[in-house]
Amino acid sequence: MFDLVAGFTYSQTIAACVEVGLLELLARGPASVEEIATQIDVPLEGTERLLRAGAALNLTERLDATRWVLGADGAALRGNGGIVEMVAHHRMLYADLADPVALLRRGGGGGQLAQYWTYAERSGEGESDEVAAYSRLMAASQPLVAQHILDSYSFAQHRRMLDVGGGEARFVRAVAERVPRLGLSMFDLPAVGARAKAALVADGLGERVEIFGGSFFDDPLPTGHDLITLVRVLHDHDDAPALALLRAIHAALPPGGTLLIAEPMAETRGAERSGDAYFGLYLWAMGSGRPRSAKAIRAMLRAAGFASSRIVSTALPLTVRIITATR
Repeated sequence: MFDLVAGFTYSQTIAACVEVGLLELLARGPASVEEIATQIDVPLEGTERLLRAGAALNLTERLDATRWVLGADGAALRGNGGIVEMVAHHRMLYADLADPVALLRRGGGGGQLAQYWTYAERSGEGESDEVAAYSRLMAASQPLVAQHILDSYSFAQHRRMLDVGGGEARFVRAVAERVPRLGLSMFDLPAVGARAKAALVADGLGERVEIFGGSFFDDPLPTGHDLITLVRVLHDHDDAPALALLRAIHAALPPGGTLLIAEPMAETRGAERSGDAYFGLYLWAMGSGRPRSAKAIRAMLRAAGFASSRIVSTALPLTVRIITATR
């Protein structure tokens, strides 16, 4: 019970370690408190307090009487760019949750996190400076998710794939590397698509992936794909727009075509907290979306007209689960 109550201090300890670059500093080798204090620009006593708090969370470790090194969980955290980006991003969520009752009473949104993400809820192109921060965050956290999806589902059985809401095309790039003969397309807001195109060109994939610009709330999805993917997209939207998106995908797929939905889901055994406690409040603060159980998603798929659906097992359900549906 104490850990539940004190959890916010653990999160803020991690945030402080990331913000001052403590993990990167210790990754270079053992350092004394004095050296660390100088490097992170924190007074000596504050630095020692942070190091001791970090050691309690296995982020840092005392090597001897004078020197500190990176702890096992600190090394794991530092090695996952998506988690590090998320820690920094959480500054806005912490601000919105400073008064959680006010957040709940105002109906979601209205705070810092909602302002960060508003471009995706508006029709039109979105501005390049608006989309950059969120696109970077999604790109940083995508590789691990993409790996689990590709390990769990055979993309080689398809002819051409359309990734809807693909951001900076990190998932498409991962598919391109793993399945060289699969035709690839991506659909997102034009400003997001421009960022994706630049990333694809830099990876030598500019000619292989076709980019479609538009809003899936206002524009029809391109046809000619026997597989459409939604990777961490559906839970970003409330029920009515989510159902409209599923119906638009159903219309764009040929008979027998497949929709693949991949995202964290509510009521996942062993990951119940991340479903409704984390994503529930995160998406409420965003002002759009909800965590849904696999059962709820499959019911939406039936309502959208899909003939059948099934759950595909993944190695780490806390991070991503998969549902496929057949038109």
